[in-house]
Amino acid sequence: MGDRYRTAVTSPALVVGAIIVDDLHQPRRLLAARRSRPPALAGQWEFPGGKVEPGETAEAALDRELAEELAVTVRRGQELTAADGGPWPLTDGLVMRTWWCVLAGGDPVAGEAHDELRWVGAGTVLDLPWLGPDEPIVAAVRRRLRGHGPQTPESTAHE
Repeated sequence: MGDRYRTAVTSPALVVGAIIVDDLHQPRRLLAARRSRPPALAGQWEFPGGKVEPGETAEAALDRELAEELAVTVRRGQELTAADGGPWPLTDGLVMRTWWCVLAGGDPVAGEAHDELRWVGAGTVLDLPWLGPDEPIVAAVRRRLRGHGPQTPESTAHE
């Protein structure tokens, strides 16, 4: 048929997100960020993070984004993956990798992308209007905020 009828197959774009909690082993609270832009997303809550730039590792992108967005550094814990063990699907052509994190330096401040930061627990995390694609991640995080700590292979068998 020729080259003009071939469809390009591209990998989904990758974004990264931080599940910033008060403790990696027994998390009780999560730091949520309310978007201030673009207008279609303003007022909705998300995990801080952003796009991975060409040539950048996902972990380096997370560190960069948190420094830019919140003026903090973090200590990363275990990655929280989707049920299939891969990244979380967000939209057509966009997936997200997330890690449990604790603050290692700095006090979080809302930058240009966010107008409010809030620590929330399991009882109030669902009160926030989360971005739709983040809701499955929020559900997984909420289960850990009940005192189970980050999922490990050993804890998976007991849930």
